[in-house]
Amino acid sequence: MADLRRYDARVTPDVPRVDRSALLEAAAVRAVVPDASDPAVAASLRTLVDLSGIRPLRVVVDAGDGVAERTAPAVLGTEAGLPALPLEVVLVGVAPGGTPAARAADLLDVDNLRDLGAAVVAHGADLGLAFDADRCVVLDERGDAVSPSAITALVGLREVTRELRAGRTPTVVHDVLISRAVPDLLGAAGARTLRTPVGRPALEAAMAEHDAVFGGEHDGRYHVRDLVPAGVLTAMHVLAALGSQRHPLSVLAEVYQPYVTSGQLSSRVSDVAAAWARVVDAYVDKQGAGPVSVDELDGLTVAHWDAHPQWWFNLRASSTEPLLRLTVEAADDDMMVKVRDDVLALVRSDEEI
Repeated sequence: MADLRRYDARVTPDVPRVDRSALLEAAAVRAVVPDASDPAVAASLRTLVDLSGIRPLRVVVDAGDGVAERTAPAVLGTEAGLPALPLEVVLVGVAPGGTPAARAADLLDVDNLRDLGAAVVAHGADLGLAFDADRCVVLDERGDAVSPSAITALVGLREVTRELRAGRTPTVVHDVLISRAVPDLLGAAGARTLRTPVGRPALEAAMAEHDAVFGGEHDGRYHVRDLVPAGVLTAMHVLAALGSQRHPLSVLAEVYQPYVTSGQLSSRVSDVAAAWARVVDAYVDKQGAGPVSVDELDGLTVAHWDAHPQWWFNLRASSTEPLLRLTVEAADDDMMVKVRDDVLALVRSDEEI
């Protein structure tokens, strides 16, 4: 397990000093982002993350058919008449004539990233970027998706560093399913981190209440103060971090997500309340896995993180179906598998076939 308090200085992001006024300017630009081919709009976004000094990178972009279909090529390329960056941008998912090709919208489904991953490998690219409305999904040089938790930690650290340089104590918010690597790393860097229920409304409300500089969600939505959501800006941060050091993205991502996660596992059960009660009885009432911390901020979160072995899980019930959704994280693979299997056995002992 990586020691987040002593991570390799060679992959620490070199965060450019950007004046706060640039953020406010970009906030005013939000209303016209659909016309991001406008040089003024693209130029404003470029002021937020300096990409001019990074090493040359090849990036494959699937911008979908949303705002990013115009924003990404304009900001990362030269379509808006801006100076060329040290980026070779390969666009995929575009039909003849320049119109977006049909693509399944759900980027949380790995099957919908298969073509982009293959293109990354085929082009020998350093990374791939996929956009879907306000989401940004990042693929490493092997065509594998990078955890949204790793992206939250990476971009969050850059925003935190900027705030600290300005003499402010930054706050970062994230939902309950984000990796513990995020509070571990950002807390060690001097930030305050806050957990929120899953969902954009809860996270944006917390950002506003606490004047948070950055927010990350487990489903690939990222929020920057005054620019929420900010998929293309998040991609720019990733490019800046990757291009400011020599390691491939797969290695860089491991620094920001050293723990092992199960992902979100859904179980259809005949009696949600009974399945829930079995888990509570085993882990909370009887504390069969030892002393734990428990909260119900969103679903049930049980954690054994302040002592070894480190692990936690979150169990959430669907509001529309007889489903329970489980997410497990641990410091190593063996412990993650054990906790995952133990909780699933409790949940699924009465599962419908």
